[in-house]
Amino acid sequence: MSAELTPEAIKAMRRSYGDAGLHETQIGSDPIAGFKSWLADAAANPVVVEANAMVLSTVDGEQPSSRTVLLKDVSEQGFSFFTNYNSHKGYELSSNPHVSLLFPWYPLERQVIVKGHATKVSSQESDEYFASRPWGSRIGAWASEQSSDLESREVLQDRYAELALKYPEGSEVPRPPHWGGFIVAPATIEFWQGRYSRLHDRIIFTQSKNGWSLRRLNP
Repeated sequence: MSAELTPEAIKAMRRSYGDAGLHETQIGSDPIAGFKSWLADAAANPVVVEANAMVLSTVDGEQPSSRTVLLKDVSEQGFSFFTNYNSHKGYELSSNPHVSLLFPWYPLERQVIVKGHATKVSSQESDEYFASRPWGSRIGAWASEQSSDLESREVLQDRYAELALKYPEGSEVPRPPHWGGFIVAPATIEFWQGRYSRLHDRIIFTQSKNGWSLRRLNP
């Protein structure tokens, strides 16, 4: 068992950020293009684990909840991910489509926060992406009743084994009707770059009918 950290040790946890800085011209006037550039930087860094991992935050009407999902596409229309529509996040998105996405690229001393409105993607898009997934992931989408109570690990494994026999590897696995994608149309996109003395750089883009506008925020 690992030694327990003292309150003093937790309070003392901090790191000094560098002085890379972030100027408005480094992002340009198109935050989607700027995001793609930062995503490419994160993907090229061997220390970053799953550069497309993002923390999705939703609200169920009473309290917020967050979890990590994987970005699967980004375009001028928005940021896409796929999930079980019957999961907690699926139900929350159905009742309140306003969400936040956080991309935490700690090794690069960077993060991006996207706030926007989520809608389901087309059935065709969900079908196409589901068909591209590894066989095991497609079977898992059928086996897992995501977010519902599970009696034991063995129950899940047995359900997976039964479905693996029904849809053997190499055969077509249809997309479950309760599984598909969402796309988040961004209202704001904030770029954060860590800097010394906590004087971080924050540049936020806001969407309007006239396009994107940007401003700098205090750290």
